[in-house]
Amino acid sequence: MRRPEEIIIRPIITEKSNRLMEMKKYTFEVAMDANKHEIKHAIQTLFGVKVLKVNTMIVKPRKRRVFGKFRKYGYTKAYKKAIVTIDPSQEIDLSKVR
Repeated sequence: MRRPEEIIIRPIITEKSNRLMEMKKYTFEVAMDANKHEIKHAIQTLFGVKVLKVNTMIVKPRKRRVFGKFRKYGYTKAYKKAIVTIDPSQEIDLSKVR
C-alpha cells in the first residue's frame, strides 16, 4: 500500500468546499489511480479522524485561452477529486497539508 502523502495531493479550497466544511465534508485532490479505500485510509492516518463516506469524481480538462504573441488554446489539467465526510464530532485542520 502507498504512503498517505502520495495519495492526498492537496486540499481544494473554494467557496463551495468552504460551505461543505460546515457539514463536515472536506474536499481533496487525490492521485488519479487511488480508490476509495486508499483515500479513506490516508485521511484517517494523516488527520486522525473517522471517515464515514468517500465520494470521488474525475474533473475533466477545460479549454483555456493563452495570450501572447499568438493567440493559442491550452487545457487545464485533469485531476481526481474526493469529497470526504467525517464524524460530526471531529474536525480537520487543513494547515497540516502541504
